[in-house]
Amino acid sequence: MPSGHRENILHIFQSALTAVNGRVRVRERLTERPFAGKIYMIAIGKAACAMAQGAHDALAGQIVDALIITKKGYAESLPWPVFEAGHPLVDESSLEAGKRLLSFVDRISVDASVLVLISGGASALVEVLPPKISLAQFQKINTWAQAAGLNINDYNRIRRRLSRIKGGRLAKLLFPRRVLCLVISDVPGNDLRAIGSGPLVMDEDLRRPLTLPGLPDFVIDALKHMPPAPLPDDSCFQNVKREIIATLDNAKTAAVETAETLGYAVAMESAFVAGDAAQAGTRLAKRLLESEPGAVHVWGGETTIKLPESPGRGGRNQSLALAAALALHNQKKVLFLAAGTDGSDGPTEDAGALVDGASVTRGQAAGFDAAVSLARADAGSFLEASGDLIHTGPTGTNVMDIMLGLRVTE
Repeated sequence: MPSGHRENILHIFQSALTAVNGRVRVRERLTERPFAGKIYMIAIGKAACAMAQGAHDALAGQIVDALIITKKGYAESLPWPVFEAGHPLVDESSLEAGKRLLSFVDRISVDASVLVLISGGASALVEVLPPKISLAQFQKINTWAQAAGLNINDYNRIRRRLSRIKGGRLAKLLFPRRVLCLVISDVPGNDLRAIGSGPLVMDEDLRRPLTLPGLPDFVIDALKHMPPAPLPDDSCFQNVKREIIATLDNAKTAAVETAETLGYAVAMESAFVAGDAAQAGTRLAKRLLESEPGAVHVWGGETTIKLPESPGRGGRNQSLALAAALALHNQKKVLFLAAGTDGSDGPTEDAGALVDGASVTRGQAAGFDAAVSLARADAGSFLEASGDLIHTGPTGTNVMDIMLGLRVTE
């Protein structure tokens, strides 16, 4: 495989990240339509630091004070302290972040304006639990939801019910202050109720019993302690303005434009890639092999994994990429990338992987079995051995996952 094509695929992926960077998107929005007056800022999520920096670029001296909460290892130097909290599971630091959020809100005068910046990861990073739900109970629920392969919308339907700040409850706490909420979407359909579990969004779903198949008894028991949530017509929502400033489609469009600039034909794949990660990897690889050579295929989505009892290293994108590598085994002049736009994949610090027709052979030469690694949810160990992992570090965004495929003509 000529190295130039591999470098081009990585460049296309990077262009997608740049297009939805939180600093750029927030700065552009607040420059075009400024938020007047003295402002208190709350930024929560994996892209919190980048988004806060964008607000600082645009608003400078208007920001009176700020609370920044992000994932451990994602902190950046800012004019305000940055608190790092647990992700993907809520931990003690997440509860401490919740205490800091409540304290910060209490310090904001009722006639002040509040800028809230939300990005993916916010659901885990900050939490205030009902009195009768312990951290251990809540972690058990979250561990079950992740192991069961629950999609993000259903997962957050549970989390919204067991929080004192999600499901519109933060809007109640901030009322009557004027609030502008800028959001980077990390959920299918850009449902504001699901992004960060909807702290500022009215949610009629909370008025109905949760109907999800297969809920274990300990989840059903916990749901009995759901704290009150504001009704959809509550006046607390009247002063809240919400805008989505970056989406998966924005990232995909940037990838298409860059691929065309590099001289490739492009196939923009409109279907949202979801479901089991391994099955998706096989499906996309077959689609690539059946297509005409010379075109870069651009997919986007978010898959799931049902974890074995003792999972290995990796996340959904690494499993997807390894499954694709198995389907592409011994195929010449073919490349496939699957990576998280937030720079992480599951509990790992790798974004995903870029595999080719020789990836399985390279991993096997290092003593790994691709099928076994996939079954053990240990794709990361195999892909490290094959030399295919992608490491970006924090990206300043989170719009789910990008997949790119290329069959080379020459």
